[in-house]
Amino acid sequence: MPGFGRLHAWRAAIRIARRDAVRYKGRSLLVLAMIALPIMGVSAADVTIRSSQLTAAEKATRDLGAADARVSDAGQGPQPVYQEPVGGGVVAVHSKDEGTAADGGPAGPVTGGDGGAVDPLTALPPGTRRLRDASSWAPVRTKFGLLDVEVRELKAADPMAAGIADLDRGRFPVAEDEMAATNGFLKSSGLHVGSRVRVRGLDRSYRIVGAYDVPSRLDDEQLNALPGAFIPAFEAVQDAADKGVGSGPVSYLVSLKGDFTWDMVKRANTQGVEVDSRAVRLHPPARADVPIYRTDFGASSLVYGGGDVRAQAIAAGVTIGGLSMLEICLLAGPAFAVGARRSRRQLGLVGANGGDRRHIRAIVLSSGLVIGVAAAVVGTLLGVAVTALLRGTLEGYVGQRFGGLRLRPLELAGVGGLAVLTGVLAAIVPAVSASRQSVLASLTGRRGVRRANRALPVVGLALLCVGVVVVFYGTMHSESSYTAVAGAALAELGLVMMTSAIIGVFGRLGRWLPLSPRLALRDAVRNRGRTAPAVAAVLAAVAGSVAVATYAASQVQEDRQLYTAQLPRGEVAVGAYGDAIGDLGQVRAAVEKNYPVTGRVDVSRIYVGAPSCAQHPGVTGCGRTEALMPPANICPSSGPQGAQGLTLAQREALVHDWRCAVHDQSSAISVADGVLVGGPGVLHVLGVHDGDAERALARGEAVLFDRAYEDHGTVKIKVIADVTKEPQDGTEPPGKVKALPVHLAPEDRPYGVMAVVPQRAADSLGFPTAPLGSYYTTSKMPSGAQRQALNSDVAKIGTRAQVHLERGYVGNDGLILLALMLFAGVITIGAAGIATGLAQTDAEPDLRTLAAIGAAGRVRRTLSGFQCAVVAVMGVVLGSAAGVLPAIALRRGERHQQLLTYQRSVRSGWGDLRVPNVPVVVPWGTLGMLVVLVPLGAGLLAALVTRSRPELGRRAEG
Repeated sequence: MPGFGRLHAWRAAIRIARRDAVRYKGRSLLVLAMIALPIMGVSAADVTIRSSQLTAAEKATRDLGAADARVSDAGQGPQPVYQEPVGGGVVAVHSKDEGTAADGGPAGPVTGGDGGAVDPLTALPPGTRRLRDASSWAPVRTKFGLLDVEVRELKAADPMAAGIADLDRGRFPVAEDEMAATNGFLKSSGLHVGSRVRVRGLDRSYRIVGAYDVPSRLDDEQLNALPGAFIPAFEAVQDAADKGVGSGPVSYLVSLKGDFTWDMVKRANTQGVEVDSRAVRLHPPARADVPIYRTDFGASSLVYGGGDVRAQAIAAGVTIGGLSMLEICLLAGPAFAVGARRSRRQLGLVGANGGDRRHIRAIVLSSGLVIGVAAAVVGTLLGVAVTALLRGTLEGYVGQRFGGLRLRPLELAGVGGLAVLTGVLAAIVPAVSASRQSVLASLTGRRGVRRANRALPVVGLALLCVGVVVVFYGTMHSESSYTAVAGAALAELGLVMMTSAIIGVFGRLGRWLPLSPRLALRDAVRNRGRTAPAVAAVLAAVAGSVAVATYAASQVQEDRQLYTAQLPRGEVAVGAYGDAIGDLGQVRAAVEKNYPVTGRVDVSRIYVGAPSCAQHPGVTGCGRTEALMPPANICPSSGPQGAQGLTLAQREALVHDWRCAVHDQSSAISVADGVLVGGPGVLHVLGVHDGDAERALARGEAVLFDRAYEDHGTVKIKVIADVTKEPQDGTEPPGKVKALPVHLAPEDRPYGVMAVVPQRAADSLGFPTAPLGSYYTTSKMPSGAQRQALNSDVAKIGTRAQVHLERGYVGNDGLILLALMLFAGVITIGAAGIATGLAQTDAEPDLRTLAAIGAAGRVRRTLSGFQCAVVAVMGVVLGSAAGVLPAIALRRGERHQQLLTYQRSVRSGWGDLRVPNVPVVVPWGTLGMLVVLVPLGAGLLAALVTRSRPELGRRAEG
C-alpha cells in the first residue's frame, strides 16, 4: 500500500521537524515570529473591521434610539417629494406633474421648493408620541477661549432616545439650567462634570451634570440640553446678521402602535415630509415600489454610486497580501536553509539508512508546515486577544463604538491557512537544495558549489524591460492606475529574478577591497543560494519603502507648489470683523507682547451706509462696493455659457490668455473687494518694492495690482446702496460709479490684495472707512512657545479676531520619510542577520581554520559584520533602484488622468484653465541614509553579537 507508506513517511517527517523546532528554539521562534506577526495584524484587522460594521438594526438604534421613525421637513417646501428608503436622497415632484409622490409618476430633480417651511407633525397619525430633536452651533467659553460647539436639544434621558447617546458618568439634564457634555468636548474645553458652561452673548450659564458619547461619532464636541432650554434664548440675543447661521433643522422622534410602513412614508412624502423609518430600514421595499428610482435623479450615480470601489479594495488587498507573502517567504527561506544546514548530518543519516530524496524534502517541508501551523495558531489568537484588549483604543481610532466583538471563523481560518501556506512555500527551495546534496557530502560536511541557473536572469531581464516599457508607455495611453502598478510589479519581479546574476557582478568589486570585506563578498558570491533570497527580501522591503517615500515626496512637492502664501514668511496679520473690531486693541497688544515684532502697519476697509454698517454690512440699509472690469478685459469664458460658444482652437487659446489667468483670492486679512485702505507701509509688508507705487500713494492715487481692472489710468468702483435689495435673477445691481486714478504696479495680486487706496483718496470720493486689522513684520520666526503663549492670551480675550502667522508650507514629509526609513532599516537588518547566520554556519570550518593559525578574535567579528553589511548593501542599492519605478509609474498615471480631465474640460468649455502639474521628486537624502546608515548599522550589530571564539563541533563536521 504505497499511500499508507507515504503517510507513515510524512508522519515521521513531521515528528522529526517538530523535534528539530524544539531543539533549535531560537531559530524556530525567529521564523515563527516572522510569520505570526503579519498574521496577527491581519487577524486583528479582520476582527476590527467586522466588529465596526454595524447591522441595520444597530445603525437604526444609533440614529433613531428606540423610536419607530424620525420625521423632518424635506426642505423642498409644501409640495410632494420622493425619497430613498434609506440614505436621504430627496427630490421634489415637478409642479407640472398632477400625480402625488405616492403614485410613482416619473419626475425630475428640483433644486428647491418655494421656500416655505413644512411642519412634519402634520404627517403623523393620531395618538403618536413624539420627541423634539434640534441643534444649533454656538460660541462656548472654555478654559482656553472660545469654541464653536453643537448644542443639541434632545431629552436624552427619555426611553425613546435610548441608544442615541451613551452616558459615561453623571446623568442627563433634567432642568433647564443643566447640560450634559460629550467626552470630546470636555477634553477640548478643559472643563469637567460640575463646571459651568457660558455662551458668548448669553447672560445665563448651564451646569454640566454628565458626560456621554455619541456612539457613531466618538470625537464629537457636543452639548445636550432639554428642548427649549437653550436655542430660543440664544437666537433671541443674536444680531440680525447672525440669526439662523448655526441652527440646524428640527426633527421629531416618533413612536406609534405598530410600524411606520413604507406606505405611510409615501403618504408623508405627499406633504413634503421626509421620514426615516426603522421598519423600512430593516425591511426595505422592492425597487419597483420606490418612485424615486424611476426619476432621472434616482437613475444617476447620486443614488447608486460606489462604482468598482469594492473591486478596487479587493484588488489592493490581494496585491498587498501577495507582496507580503513574497517578502515573508524570501525572509523565512534562508532561515529554513539555516536549519537544513545545521541538520545536514541528520539528513545524511536518513539517506544512509535507505531514505531517498522525497524523504529529505518531506523533512524540510515539514519544518515549514510545523512552524506555519504554530504561527497560524499563535498569530490568530494574538490578533483576537489584541483586538479584545485594545477595543477601546481601536474604537477611538475608528471613531465609533463596535456593535460587538465579531469573529468570523471561516475568515480567521483563511488567515491561518495563509500562514501555513507561507511556511510551506518558504521551505520549498531549501527542501529541494537539501535533497540534491549527496549522502557523503552531508555526512562529511563537504560543500559543493552549484552553478547558477542561467535562464532565470534572462527571463528576469525580459520582465524588467517589459515592466519599464509598460510604465513609460502604458501610463501615456491608459487612464487605469492598474497599468502603472502592473508594469512596476513586473519590473520588480524581473529584478528579483536577476538578483543571483547581479550578485556575481558585485563580486567583481572584491579585488579592490581589504581582506575582511573581500572574504565576505567572495563568500556571498560563492553561496548565492542563501545570499540571493536574503538580498531579494531586502530588495523587496526597501523597494516598497522607497516607492512610498518617492510618492510621498512627490506629493509633498505638488502640495508645496499649490500652496499659496498669504504673507511673506514670518509676517503676522490681525484681522477683525463685526463685533471683533472692538477687540483689535487687546489683540494687537497680545501680538506685540509675545512676538518679536519690528514694525506694524494698520489697514482699513471701505464700507457703505450708516456707521453701524462697519460692523454689520449685510443688513438692511448697508451696501457694498464693486470694482468694474472693462469689457475688453473680461475673459471670453466668463459669461453664463462659459466657453460653449467658442471653437476648440479658441478654447485652447484661452489657456495662454492673460485675461483668463486664475488668481488666488486668499489673503491674511480678507476683504470682499480685495481693496485695502492704507499707506506705503502696506506695500512694504506685501513685499512690493516699487518707488513709483509709493509716490503714487503719496499723491493720493491708488495702487492697482490686477491689470484686468485698469481702465485708462483709473479703476471704476460701483457703489451699491443696499445689499438686501439686489436682484436675484443674475442681472447687475444698480449703483453709482466712481472713478479713482490708479498706478498699475507690476506685481500680480500680491497675497490676494487687488488694490491699495490711500486714506486721502477714499475721503475725496466720500467713502467712509472702518478699522480692519494690522500687519506686523518680525525679526525672526516666532517659536512654538511664543505661538502657544499668544494663542493663550487671545483665547483669554474671547474674541473672534483672527491672527495669522505665515510659516510657509508646513508638511509632515519628514516624519513620513523617517518612519519609512526606520521600517526599511528594521527589515533590512533582520534579513541581513538571517543571511549572516547562514553564512556563519557555512563558513564555520573557515573560521576554525583562522583561529587555528592564530587569527585574532576580532577577525571573526569583522568578517561576520562585513558579511551582514554586504547583503544589506546589495539589497538596499537594488531596492532603491527598484522602488523609484513604481512611484514614477503612479505619478505618471496621475498626470495622464489629470491631463485627460483638463482636456475634456477645455473641450466642453467648462473647468479650470490651468495645465496640471504632477512633479516626480526622488528623496535623495532618504536614499543616501538608507544606502549608508542601514548597512553600517547592520554590520556593526552583527559584529557586536558575534562571539570571538568558534564553537566546538564534531570532527565529521570539520
